[in-house]
Amino acid sequence: MKGRLTSVNYRKPAYLLVLLDILGFTLLFTAKEYNLNVLYTGAAVLVLFLIMYTVLVAGRMGDKFIMLMVFMLISIGVLLLCRIDLSYGFRQIIWILAGGAVFFIAYVVYYNVKIWNSFWYLYFIAGTVLFVITLVFGDTVNGSRNWVSVKSLSFQPSEIIKILFIMCLACYCSGSWSKPVFGKVSPKWASLIITYIFVGFLVLQRDWGTILVMFSIYLLMIYVYEPDKKLLLMNIGVLAVIGFLGYKFLYHIQVRIANWLDPWSDISNRGYQIAQSLFAIASGGYFGRGLGNGSPYYIPEVHSDFIFAAVCEEMGVFGGVAVIMLFFLIAYRCFKISIMASDPFDKAVSFGVTVMFALQTFIIIGGVTKMIPLTGITLPFVSYGGTSIVVSFASLGIIQAISAKTERKEAADNEYQ
Repeated sequence: MKGRLTSVNYRKPAYLLVLLDILGFTLLFTAKEYNLNVLYTGAAVLVLFLIMYTVLVAGRMGDKFIMLMVFMLISIGVLLLCRIDLSYGFRQIIWILAGGAVFFIAYVVYYNVKIWNSFWYLYFIAGTVLFVITLVFGDTVNGSRNWVSVKSLSFQPSEIIKILFIMCLACYCSGSWSKPVFGKVSPKWASLIITYIFVGFLVLQRDWGTILVMFSIYLLMIYVYEPDKKLLLMNIGVLAVIGFLGYKFLYHIQVRIANWLDPWSDISNRGYQIAQSLFAIASGGYFGRGLGNGSPYYIPEVHSDFIFAAVCEEMGVFGGVAVIMLFFLIAYRCFKISIMASDPFDKAVSFGVTVMFALQTFIIIGGVTKMIPLTGITLPFVSYGGTSIVVSFASLGIIQAISAKTERKEAADNEYQ
């Protein structure tokens, strides 16, 4: 049937992924002086993929290709993390295992609960509580107060808040939230107020990357769903004014802009990170220097913010383009799920989550390649990071649940006909 989300040819890319994993980790095994821990890590990635993918296919859990592309990204990420430091690869496997469990929990809960569109106020309250916890108990890392530590475990509440924010906006965009707040404030203006409250908290935390992601999600969602384009233009104007004032009066932003415009003027200090990233990308050429032959450890935070530079150095520009194309394909499949969803709330949520993935990818790759000023955001499913991996898998579980609803509805309609 035309327009179906799935295809019977999903096995071939799965076989290709298995083959690429075997070849990649075998090559790294030889580069790492035959360290068996590399093979154990590669085997763990394959086992996790085969278990999750088998359950997804056998359980008819919606789109079968998104998980394939996600695990291709995960495999590349773990491969590079093991190349940088094996301990990162081991810990990433643990986070992938946790993320896989959260993926299935998110899928089951979202699929079976039918009243998500009724809780806009709970999403707002939960997000506000997480912001307050971060401001009161949070730790400052690289100038941003966006980490909370509980004994030896650290996490970023802002990653969870992004999902809550999307679901809150989806209540308005889908028309589910129609009653005024306090009897006077319409949902359109209430959602605007919530957006600026969240952005205000992020300003206090100095988390500029999340501000850019969250405000851009809001702009794109009202661009699609709000017929009154004056609201969109007004917010773009406000964003421009805030950006100008931030550049004029906030030293942290001035440094980011200066490093973006001319990292070479202070290459040994403030411009060191972006300069080393550009050197790594250039040294990789088209085909890369090969696994184990690069020098990614010269780049600060290469395992998280700058892992794309390591990909380009050791796998070449073509390897970097392959990563970008995988994100394009994931976005395409997710947008297709959003278009085909029958429930307005599901449409809005899947659109918002897809925009979130796309924006994060653009912002971090743009920053690493000096296209835009650098912000501290991880590359989804590739960079090292516990909260990022787990929340990304939770978001993917929501997308899969929406896809499964559409797929099963189509199957039921076909049987009825």
